[in-house]
Amino acid sequence: MASERPCLSVCLTCRDDDGARLHEALRPLMTNGVRLRSVVCLANCERGCSAAIQAPGKWTYLLGNLTPDLAQDVARYSELYALSPTGFVSRAARAPSLREAIVGRVPAFPLDDPETP
Repeated sequence: MASERPCLSVCLTCRDDDGARLHEALRPLMTNGVRLRSVVCLANCERGCSAAIQAPGKWTYLLGNLTPDLAQDVARYSELYALSPTGFVSRAARAPSLREAIVGRVPAFPLDDPETP
């Protein structure tokens, strides 16, 4: 089912069309079962070009400071994300170009934890 696959969202409005160029560069590289989509804004303008990766039951990660020439590294990162049960990809496992790219992460939803008082 397509909705169960990880999804990489690339911001098209990032500075100087870098987001749109990254999205286009990723198109032929996404042969790893991860869906690719474009979005209008990820509100990460100071660290744009940006992308986010998410999947049901996994952490969501926001990446920044990307450039179109990093498409191969981003595609590989998305493959490692897809293979990880939680979505976690260690810094050491990421391409050197992406070791500082993680801007933030959001826990999987729905939360399996009991509600905090």
